Amino acid sequence: MSKSNGKAHIDEQAKQNLEPELPPADPNDGFEEKSRNDTPQAVAEQPPAADELQKLRAERDNLLDRLARLQAEFDNSRKRAARESAEFRDYVAADAVRALLPVLDNFSLALKNADANPQEFRKGVELIYKQLQEVLQKIGVQPVAAQGQPFDPRFHEAIEVVDSDAVPDHYVLEELQPGYKIKDRLLRPAMVRVARNTKAAAD
Repeated sequence: MSKSNGKAHIDEQAKQNLEPELPPADPNDGFEEKSRNDTPQAVAEQPPAADELQKLRAERDNLLDRLARLQAEFDNSRKRAARESAEFRDYVAADAVRALLPVLDNFSLALKNADANPQEFRKGVELIYKQLQEVLQKIGVQPVAAQGQPFDPRFHEAIEVVDSDAVPDHYVLEELQPGYKIKDRLLRPAMVRVARNTKAAAD
């Protein structure tokens, strides 16, 4: 019986010697995480730093090129707008001068015949003045209403304030130089004398 027990002990010891000894598993070694990150798909999803830098440089160069082209287009548009505005002003001025040429022709004829008849000369000048007013109206120029109107500093320039009861207080008593506006824009104010009616002010 003792022999049987000794043989069993020897067989058990031999069995233990045949089994390889493995190191104990370390739960913090990150084996599963490391093996997951080392898969071919994960490696493909992480581009090298050099390729990323090259991509950023290409994108930067593309943006700088677009910015330069936009700046050039903006400068060209601004220059074209300025040129067109200057051409438009020249065109408008040419039309205005062209409309005034017949008036100059009539002035020239009137001056040539000034010694013929004073009354006819006066009548001719009056016709030219009327013609000039018509030309100015066609291009949008109108006189500023002043005589007998309330003083308006937007359209009138007071040269003198005169005591008078001919018109109400702060009304234009006399127009010394007519003012003109083109449509709603003032070309020059009318120079006027303004009445100071102390009697009307007291009432």
